[in-house]
Amino acid sequence: MRDGHYLYWWRETLGIAVFYAIYTSIRNAAPENVKAAFRHAVQLIDLEKTLAIYHEQVVNHWAAGIQPVIIACNYFYGSMHFAVTIAAAIFLYRNFPDDYPIWRNTIAIATSLALIVFVTWPLMPPRLLPESYGYIDTLAKYPTLWTFNSGAMKSISNQYAAMPSVHCAWALWCACVLVPRVKHSWLRWIAALYPIATVVVIELTANHFILDAVGGFAALGIGYASARLIANVSRSRSNLETRS
Repeated sequence: MRDGHYLYWWRETLGIAVFYAIYTSIRNAAPENVKAAFRHAVQLIDLEKTLAIYHEQVVNHWAAGIQPVIIACNYFYGSMHFAVTIAAAIFLYRNFPDDYPIWRNTIAIATSLALIVFVTWPLMPPRLLPESYGYIDTLAKYPTLWTFNSGAMKSISNQYAAMPSVHCAWALWCACVLVPRVKHSWLRWIAALYPIATVVVIELTANHFILDAVGGFAALGIGYASARLIANVSRSRSNLETRS
């Protein structure tokens, strides 16, 4: 690497595993404040109505009427989030080790920011709103590998950790990692469209509001700016130590 440090795959894997275990534990251990989560959802809906972007219920009902589309969206939501992110991280680590640390730090900081919001500002996703809001929980209604309503998932998963959307933050991270670095143009197009597809999926399945996606993208932006700052400070210190 440019800074003289060597990346060990086992150390990176262990670090990521520990980080994700801590993240999951804190996220799922946060108390489920249903009243606050519902209040925040109403506030978010009012804001989206003011901005004229509140279309979640309409697109959710449209997609629910086309079973192959919604089942595909359910599988996309449940599997691509991890599979693509892991693949992008491995690709970056193996082929661009000099770029890997800053992007590793970017996703770590963005995910940490999301965790802070999850704990301090619970948000009820559209699918859990009262029936009067007209949403369909597609993961519960249509066949998929898993559902939040299953006994195990319901007991261990914090269903009010919706703002910001980590799905969207990680999807944009994958695009930022892959688009400038993959060789084939068709792969670049797929990578570029991946965050857009993720936004569409979270809307059609009623797992998030559109502003959750905006929050996820903002978290990634803050994560990247912070990672760049950390890298610049570290580089400056290394240069000073070399000169002295």
